[in-house]
Amino acid sequence: MAEFEGKKLVSAAKEGLKLDESEDEAKKKEELKEKFEGLCKVVKDVLGDRVEKVVVSDRVVDSPCCLVTGEYGGTANMERIMKAQALRDNSMAGYMSIKKTMEINPENPIMEELRKRADVDKNDKSVKDLVLLLFETALLTSRC
Repeated sequence: MAEFEGKKLVSAAKEGLKLDESEDEAKKKEELKEKFEGLCKVVKDVLGDRVEKVVVSDRVVDSPCCLVTGEYGGTANMERIMKAQALRDNSMAGYMSIKKTMEINPENPIMEELRKRADVDKNDKSVKDLVLLLFETALLTSRC
């Protein structure tokens, strides 16, 4: 089912979720996006190929970050099923892994502190360790 009563259905676990927002909210979101642009680059550099991209989120409320799959990508359940196939070989591993997008919450105090530390020194070991910890935690809690 792709549509219900004229409304297009979208998965909340996938990229591209659009929420209604006022002009003030849109302006605030744009300011936060600019403020955290440097941190997004640092996080992407630390994580490398583990994520496709890092963006500022407008869906995350409490947690510091979350992982979502691409708009047209497969689900985590599909990835699990493909990895469980008995006749698969290691050359297919690249096709079976689903590219994830990390969405960071700019209003979370952890991300604010991480941004400050990254602005001072992006090569700081504590910045890299915290990014990896946040990524691993997001893997456990996200539904992608």
